[in-house]
Amino acid sequence: MSNTERIRPPWWLKYVNKVMIGIQKLGVPMGDKGPVILVVPGRKSGKPRSTPITPMIVEGQKYVLGGLPGSDWAANLRAAGAAELKQGKNTERVRVVELPPDEARPLLRLFPVEVPTGVGFMKKAGLVTGPNPDEYEALAGRCPVFRFDPVSA
Repeated sequence: MSNTERIRPPWWLKYVNKVMIGIQKLGVPMGDKGPVILVVPGRKSGKPRSTPITPMIVEGQKYVLGGLPGSDWAANLRAAGAAELKQGKNTERVRVVELPPDEARPLLRLFPVEVPTGVGFMKKAGLVTGPNPDEYEALAGRCPVFRFDPVSA
């Protein structure tokens, strides 16, 4: 499989995402390490697109792994360079930086520990066999890693 090959999301993901977005809009607490809603303009339509993501926080900095190569939300994020992160009633504006593979590798190694809920999804997608840090590190350059930098009001 090449680094640019797209992996299609499972059929059920769109429905699960809609439920997660609805739960967030209701303000149901999901915990500090729970999902947030990423809102980014579509690269073609310009319309806001909402996607649940689970960022990981390393040394006070937020990162997210683009779990499926070729995903639309990651392409939108890359094109926009900025986004909003919503959790309940709170909204945080962020600038987005995609990390080069060498900078992404150590963060990818942390992913199975920092975001254990993402391991099952990555395993079902066929990207890893389990929570092995070496397998996650090997995704550098194939699955993007983005850093979120807060934007001052």
